[in-house]
Amino acid sequence: MAITNPEKTAGVTQRTAEIMEGPFTTPSISSPSTTDVDEGDKKLEALGYNPVFKREFSNWSSFSFAMSISGVYGSLMSTWIYGLQAGGAAAIMWSWVIGGAGAWALALSVAEISSAYPSSGAMYFTLKFLAPEDQVAFLCWVSGYVNLVGTITGSAATEYASSQMLLAAISIMSNFSYMPTTHHVVAVMALLTVAHASINTLPTLWLNRLTSGYVVFHVSALLGACVCLLAQTRDKHTLSYAFTEFQPTSGWSPPGFAFLFGCLTPAWILTSADSTARIAEEAKDPSRIVPKAIANATTFTYIIGFLFNLVLVLCMGDPRDLATSSQPVAQLFFNAMGRGPAIVFTLCGFVVMNLVAIPGIQSGSRTIFALARDDLLPLSRVWRRISRRSQTPIAAVWLYAALEITVNLLGLASDTAITAVFNVCTVALNLSYIIPIVCKMLYGRFERGPWHLGRASVFINLWAVGWNGFMAVVFFLPTRLPVTPENMNYAIVVFIFVLLFAVGFWFTHGRHYYTGPRTRAQTQRSFDMAIGRGV
Repeated sequence: MAITNPEKTAGVTQRTAEIMEGPFTTPSISSPSTTDVDEGDKKLEALGYNPVFKREFSNWSSFSFAMSISGVYGSLMSTWIYGLQAGGAAAIMWSWVIGGAGAWALALSVAEISSAYPSSGAMYFTLKFLAPEDQVAFLCWVSGYVNLVGTITGSAATEYASSQMLLAAISIMSNFSYMPTTHHVVAVMALLTVAHASINTLPTLWLNRLTSGYVVFHVSALLGACVCLLAQTRDKHTLSYAFTEFQPTSGWSPPGFAFLFGCLTPAWILTSADSTARIAEEAKDPSRIVPKAIANATTFTYIIGFLFNLVLVLCMGDPRDLATSSQPVAQLFFNAMGRGPAIVFTLCGFVVMNLVAIPGIQSGSRTIFALARDDLLPLSRVWRRISRRSQTPIAAVWLYAALEITVNLLGLASDTAITAVFNVCTVALNLSYIIPIVCKMLYGRFERGPWHLGRASVFINLWAVGWNGFMAVVFFLPTRLPVTPENMNYAIVVFIFVLLFAVGFWFTHGRHYYTGPRTRAQTQRSFDMAIGRGV
């Protein structure tokens, strides 16, 4: 929809031509028709935006989308090493139980807020209603950039892990005569990212159809792996071993402190709760469907992740045989079931990680669109354009893919550098969730939506903020002592850089023009001012 006005001046015509260049358009600022308006569109209009997406996502496809974002089967294969190195069997199990409970509380808190303010801006956007008016602009600016960095690094890590998993399967196929290098991983990652971005140029209807099948394959692969492991592993550990055998090797004192580093696994898998909230403008009845999808998918992931962890621990043999592997679960498959099944289930992990990456780009591109819609990003007028063909923000899709590849190029510099960037993901995303939750509790401006936590809301919010705030500090610590340049955790350096950039960019640029998430009235005033200046 092009921007229209009955009084077309030469300046307006020029601006309209600029916006309409190529197969793109920007969201209309004119009032939509009041007939045949979806309830979700009415809610979005009440929040201050015109609807520009088609609402195709149903209860099932939204749940499948949320399950795909967590990708517990593939994601656990990629992050299981944290618990393994933190203390073995007991560290794996208890870090999932305790750390997962904290991540689950955070997801439920995000779901409750998403029900009240369903928008592609997700948690960033909600600050417009939760924070005091004089703090909205600054908090939204910082939260928006921190969330964007967390989203990009998380998606980049997914693409990188997908590449590693594919090459690990090829290595097993070659009977380990082929050993992938970092250059191979980065090259395959770039090809996968381009393929995933290409899929995201499809219309929302097709994305909805594709997403609907993700959860079926995902759960089938996980259950199949569990059954085969239990059937083919001869010497299994006992349940007592799984919950009591602790083998600290981190060097931390007391040794039990090291188990906290294992909590990075559930935090990583459950952390992208607001990714489903970012497709709120593409979901039917988003005030109900989106929070239900977040809550149900997170709860299911927490339970099935616990069972998958338990099976892996029972069947893992000597943990020392796995601790030095870059893909310990693939190695576990090989040790327990042999070459053929190991190849099959590692390739299943690769497919699942692709099913994480595809909706990840969809979610991330909607984040860029939402921030650009509010003029928070440089060249916002480009990134907020909507394709006439697909009615999706294709420019934002390709920008997001390019940023993913750029981040992963750090892998060519060193493993330490790329690990530091990946570790920022969880802390950055959790901080961007904690800010609106704290504002909700402090300022009393929250008006709950149709899906809410009832009387448990305050307790769950406090647990989410307290636990995840504490873990943010833990995740910045080195996982092994004594500290060397090789094992140092440089995530704190990356995170401080992100904060300094966001705050610095605010004082040099943002504070001069950015007022927070924009409404139709604000956009119309800006447009009228442009007409007056003859722009």
